[in-house]
Amino acid sequence: MKHRSLHATAVAAVVACLLSGMATDLLAQPAAVALPKTGSCPSGYSTSGNYCAPGSGARFALPKVGSCPSGYSTSGDYCLASQGARHAMPKTGSCPSGYSTSGDYCLSSR
Repeated sequence: MKHRSLHATAVAAVVACLLSGMATDLLAQPAAVALPKTGSCPSGYSTSGNYCAPGSGARFALPKVGSCPSGYSTSGDYCLASQGARHAMPKTGSCPSGYSTSGDYCLSSR
């Protein structure tokens, strides 16, 4: 009986660690959202009125200002996040706490 409860506890601990790691990864990835359309939409997005709407599996994108930040590549008139890219936003003045400068963008520390 004691052996069984130790095994169940160990399994529960492993599952909790895995789920915790998955939740952290999901939260760390920026989500794809509709963008105002300027020129051609980024890969994975389609035109919907005056917007670029994300399709299934679309990656986070943001309007291109100068060169794309670290972890992003050019796609149309936008910067498209690579797998594992940190959140980025166009820089206006100084970057907020928890962000650093990457070209014309503020990039999260993670």
